[in-house]
Amino acid sequence: MSTTAANIHHVAYNAIARPIKKAVKRWVDTILTPLLGRYGYQVRYVRDEYQSETSKCRQRLAPFCIGYGVDLGTGGDPITEAAIRMDMPTPYARTGPHPVQLGGDATRLYWFRDNVLDYVYSSHLLEDFEDTKSVLVEWLRVLKPGGRLIIFCPDQKAYEVYCTSRGEGTNPHHIHADFSLRKVQDILRQIGRTRELHSRELVDHYSWELVTEKIQ
Repeated sequence: MSTTAANIHHVAYNAIARPIKKAVKRWVDTILTPLLGRYGYQVRYVRDEYQSETSKCRQRLAPFCIGYGVDLGTGGDPITEAAIRMDMPTPYARTGPHPVQLGGDATRLYWFRDNVLDYVYSSHLLEDFEDTKSVLVEWLRVLKPGGRLIIFCPDQKAYEVYCTSRGEGTNPHHIHADFSLRKVQDILRQIGRTRELHSRELVDHYSWELVTEKIQ
């Protein structure tokens, strides 16, 4: 999706969906709640777990996650049921019911020796680290030759446009103002030892995806 198309979508959302949501809430508050109250019932608003970023790309990227691998920064919703779930001991995002199996720092995968995993998957995590190159080197370290690094991340500029259009703040954990698919591709070329298998830019409002293979 182009930035222009995304902006059109956001305008449509603001013009149609938001007024409908406000009208429904007003009806619940002014009509339904008093009515149910007569019979001893209460209406409570429950904030459910929000949609994970992984859920937006699972259909496309899960087929690359075959064998023995890890989901870094899983947030409770791993790319596949078989993926090892790694996150902070207390994740700052909770988007699913699955508990953390490996709690720690995704920049140091000390649980794994060199060349042992068939895949490393990560969604919306790499942009949180200052030294992108060293993190990618560490993630590649644990992959077998032929193993796959699967990344789903935001384009920071498109993400900021999206948040602005919705009147929302941006994620304060994002470090790089220029974070993008091209930036990560350039870093991987500097590192070497990889071959790109798949990439797509702006597959939704602000995210891109990349699959690379470790070749040695």
